[in-house]
Amino acid sequence: MNPEFHPSRLTAPCIIEQGILINKDDIKRALSDLGQVDYCYQLDGKCQRSGQGWILDVFSDAKQATIVMNQSLYLNVNSFDYLQLSVNEQRQTLLDLWQDSRQLRLIPLDSDQFFPDADQYFLSSDLESVVSEVLSAQLDVQLDQDGF
Repeated sequence: MNPEFHPSRLTAPCIIEQGILINKDDIKRALSDLGQVDYCYQLDGKCQRSGQGWILDVFSDAKQATIVMNQSLYLNVNSFDYLQLSVNEQRQTLLDLWQDSRQLRLIPLDSDQFFPDADQYFLSSDLESVVSEVLSAQLDVQLDQDGF
């Protein structure tokens, strides 16, 4: 028997591009940074609604609903039993949220598809820098007016 292996000490799973997540924290982590997605809501294998939207919130609350509207997705991981990860023939990641015969399929979209000329857009770090400079300048003006 391997001296490093101890049967009572199980390691956390390692999921690479395909597998099933049942832990709600793992599901939240997998969904939280997807950004814009294609989605398809299926019931009994038939697509009921589909479209594109931004994932604005991923949360875990027994009393709140998952809401998809106005190209916005508010995903409650408690609305689903598990998340199935897979990759299709086009090498797209598929994230299928399952609850009984209901399935919400999410396909992350390339940021290049929506920001073809990314140099024209601020990154969040750029925005933080601009806000910091504005606040600093405002403080300088206020100090000058107060005579300091």
